[in-house]
Amino acid sequence: MKNITKTDRSGYLFDNRSLVMLIIPLVIEQLLAVLVGMADSIMIASVGEAAVSGVSLVDQVMILLINIFAALATGGAVVAGQYLGHRRKEAACESATQLVWFITICAVVITAVVYAGKNLILQGVFGQIEPDVMRHADIYLMIVTMAIPFMALYNAGAAIFRAMGNSKVSMQVSIIMNIINVAGNAVLIYGFHRGTEGVAIPTLVSRIVAAVIIIVLLCNEKQTLHIKRTWRYRLNWPHVKKILSVGVPNGLENSMFQLGKILVLSLVSTFGTYAIAANAVGNSIALFQILPGMAINLAVTTVIARCVGAGDYEQVKYYNKKLLLITHLGTAVMSFGVFAVLPMILKAYHLSDAAAEATRQIIYFHGISAVVIWPLSFTLPSTFRASGDARACMVISMVSMWLFRIVFSYVLGEYMGMGVFGVWVAMVIDWVFRALCFAVRYYRGGWKKRALV
Repeated sequence: MKNITKTDRSGYLFDNRSLVMLIIPLVIEQLLAVLVGMADSIMIASVGEAAVSGVSLVDQVMILLINIFAALATGGAVVAGQYLGHRRKEAACESATQLVWFITICAVVITAVVYAGKNLILQGVFGQIEPDVMRHADIYLMIVTMAIPFMALYNAGAAIFRAMGNSKVSMQVSIIMNIINVAGNAVLIYGFHRGTEGVAIPTLVSRIVAAVIIIVLLCNEKQTLHIKRTWRYRLNWPHVKKILSVGVPNGLENSMFQLGKILVLSLVSTFGTYAIAANAVGNSIALFQILPGMAINLAVTTVIARCVGAGDYEQVKYYNKKLLLITHLGTAVMSFGVFAVLPMILKAYHLSDAAAEATRQIIYFHGISAVVIWPLSFTLPSTFRASGDARACMVISMVSMWLFRIVFSYVLGEYMGMGVFGVWVAMVIDWVFRALCFAVRYYRGGWKKRALV
């Protein structure tokens, strides 16, 4: 009988308990963000259609900025995590300090640009919109733009806490931020009837509070990763360059992805009102199906960066396989849970028969596809980014999006008459191509030569 050698993993960086303690708060944080977003949209709707339209237009700009800051923060988390794995705590803290200062300076510059180009954004980017919608968009933009530096600071701080494996802090701060946001909206909209200001002011206040709390906590020198308590900033270009080597490709990838969604949305609008409704509701529900995966992707950055920094690619291989399996299982549980309550959800949206049937098809197709393909398309590239191989992820993702998601949306949706369902089929074709490219890159192993420290 053949002897089976059992690998000793007692010295591995993350045991099962550590992974659970890392992942569960991230899942709660992601779930909270989705639920609060829904609550916000319901409360804004009570102000009127013009307010909903004005706020949603400005939010598209804010989502783009959040993606940029999240990408830079990911770059900082990867560099700090690799230094921690390399047991260079002082260098890791220096990277954290550089991230906080650099992202804040960028955010202040962006804030000034948004205020200076306010008219260009409202008239040039949003185009010809009704005066009432323009008025609401103007009010909302003027107030929430002040929140940009605080939004950047929170993203940086949350990423640093995750880099040390402490996702509980970012979850707790996120809970405080969202309570202030929802409670503030309720008081100002329903209590004081403040309209658009009632939506914008709580957003600003909640982000200021979140940023202050997380930065104060990061100044505590007892933390594994902490930032220097000084008002003097000295640019450390080698550290910033490493942060940008992950942050810039990741930011470009996220920005192009957002642009692609807008282009596809313009196509969906040509299919009729039922298609617009089905696509919008489908997007909202589909977000729940991939929610565990989005949380685990953040955990992947923490775990893999630490292993790469330690130079232990056996651990990288082990945790990559383990986290991919958890993503498959988590996505399956959430997707089948959504299937079970789908009739009730569709009833709550009061959709027409055509829109409800299209949404049902979309959700079943998306859920099954997500269970099978999504982890390889989105969780595996998180391993590459954590290893410092962000540029390859950007190239593969952008080529796949333009070639498959956008082109096939037109081919299947418009020319083959599949309508809105064809757009979702094109999205899954994009996933399949990405998954194949990332799987080939993983087994070839070129990404192992991209470590930043």
